[in-house]
Amino acid sequence: MEGEFNNFVMVWVLAFVSFSYCYTMAKIIPSGRARLLTIIPVMALFLFLPLRLNTLHLGGTFAFFIAWLANFKLLLFAFGEGPLASDPSISLLRFAALASLPIKIQQNPPPNDPYRENPSLEKPKKGQKSPLVSTVKGVVLAVVIVAAHFSEDMHPIVSLFLLIFQMYLSLEFILALVATLPRVLLGMELAPQFNEPYLSTSLQDFWGRRWNIMASSILRPTVYLPTLHVSARLFGRKWAPIPAVMATFIVSAVMHELIFYYMGRTAPTWHISFFFVLHGLCLTFELALKKVLGGILALPAFVSGPLTVAFVVSTGFWLFFPQLLRLKADVRAIEEYAAFVAFLKDIGRALTFNLIRGYQSATYESFVHDYP
Repeated sequence: MEGEFNNFVMVWVLAFVSFSYCYTMAKIIPSGRARLLTIIPVMALFLFLPLRLNTLHLGGTFAFFIAWLANFKLLLFAFGEGPLASDPSISLLRFAALASLPIKIQQNPPPNDPYRENPSLEKPKKGQKSPLVSTVKGVVLAVVIVAAHFSEDMHPIVSLFLLIFQMYLSLEFILALVATLPRVLLGMELAPQFNEPYLSTSLQDFWGRRWNIMASSILRPTVYLPTLHVSARLFGRKWAPIPAVMATFIVSAVMHELIFYYMGRTAPTWHISFFFVLHGLCLTFELALKKVLGGILALPAFVSGPLTVAFVVSTGFWLFFPQLLRLKADVRAIEEYAAFVAFLKDIGRALTFNLIRGYQSATYESFVHDYP
């Protein structure tokens, strides 16, 4: 664990140096192709850095933040777009935090967005989770981690359910911890990564407002909107969102395959891609029905909600979650929790030893001073 932690510090130092370079070059080179050429080496480095990490939690999180989110933000920044270009007077520290973390500054939504009906990338409503909900999730995560130690004696379906809960709740808590530093030091708010996805009432609601929200918000300007404007000229504004949504899901599929490669270093089976392409097709079908029917025959939420969750879970069990088992994510996650606890214990023992040694040294010096 110590070696992995050292690598983790090293890759973040390299990332910060890279962001400093991009920040400086932007002061010299105007947005456009020339700036893109200066940033491309950094983007290539960000695809390589996750290979220095081997754990699910540190490696997977870093890959998501840097290889995906940061690269897409830098691509926008090269052309003077996106969150990094929103404030010309932004400081270097703020620039690096905004580039490397799923952070967005509090802003009012842009008025008169002609494509506000965007089916997969609308911004979620903000709201603080109650302490009770967070406490319950923390207790559930602790119970799941303890129960996972006995997964070998469980039915494979039960073991897979435990893995799903563990990965989902772990992501929520990791992102909550990541949010603390920029919120306190820089006054920046970490966008919620999940918004109670089990309450979804449609695929549009699930993918656009509740699941992996930060990924959706960065896919919108980099994939969805450019495809939307091209499609509007080809198919008209009414049907333009259909190919735009499909393109967004295809890019998301590629990026998820890349993240899974970083976590497992195994050749892809393309089940992950098929999962996202399938959901993209189903979502476009859902949107087409809404446009044709115009709200007629709409299912009530208490019917559409369970159907949506059942579809997501069933297709996840078929295509997505087995890939986590192929990477032995259940076993590796438990090993990483145990290694992290042992690492903290070693640090605690070292600090305690140094404190005791310092106290003894101070006591001895005081004794020698008082009794020469």
